[in-house]
Amino acid sequence: MILLISDLHLQEERPDITRAFLDLLDGRARHAKALYILGDFFEVWIGDDAMTPFQQSICQALRRLSDSGTVVYLMHGNRDFLIGRSFCEAAGCTLLDDPTVVQLGGESVLLMHGDTLCTRDLAYMKLRRYLRNPLTVWILQHLPVSTRQKLARKLRSESSHTQAQMKGSEIVDVTPEEVPKVMATYGVRTLVHGHTHRPAIHKLTVDGQPARRIVLGDWDRQGWALQVDEQGFQLAPFGLR
Repeated sequence: MILLISDLHLQEERPDITRAFLDLLDGRARHAKALYILGDFFEVWIGDDAMTPFQQSICQALRRLSDSGTVVYLMHGNRDFLIGRSFCEAAGCTLLDDPTVVQLGGESVLLMHGDTLCTRDLAYMKLRRYLRNPLTVWILQHLPVSTRQKLARKLRSESSHTQAQMKGSEIVDVTPEEVPKVMATYGVRTLVHGHTHRPAIHKLTVDGQPARRIVLGDWDRQGWALQVDEQGFQLAPFGLR
């Protein structure tokens, strides 16, 4: 069994989500061969050197899972792209490139966070190119922690305002024609991603062949996990407590 999750947006202000995640680690994830976390694991991450006690507790929980035998993979999201080698070494997890092709259920599957598929959101794509520039990342990592905290609060505020303005708009979803193009580039018939907070399994055609796009759900009113086993690919929600 393999588990895939994304968009937990872990933060101290949502203890219900944290409890659900820890329950997953102590339950199904203990019996899984691997756990894939496809971005936006944390609501905000300003650097491995600025871990809060809360973030350290999550790191330790991942290490316990890794030590139990479950392989843990982590991919950057748009909110936690500054997660680095120190966190991954401490948590016992492997940082994946975005995108990455892996073998799941006997086939090649493309894993992405999903934000790069939203090409119609021109303002975000421009900001993403700037923030992910290696020089920008280096500068951010070397700013005082207090400065990074202020920048993070500013970006979160602007993001919330933008999402409120664009709620329900197709601009925040993936660009339909971008999906088959990316899948064809990587030669896959299954794509799994998060980011859009619109969980579903979409059927489509890639190079004349049937294909599917599986969108992981965000953890808010409920949690979401994709389970891959002998029964196939099963996307399902579960309650928080």
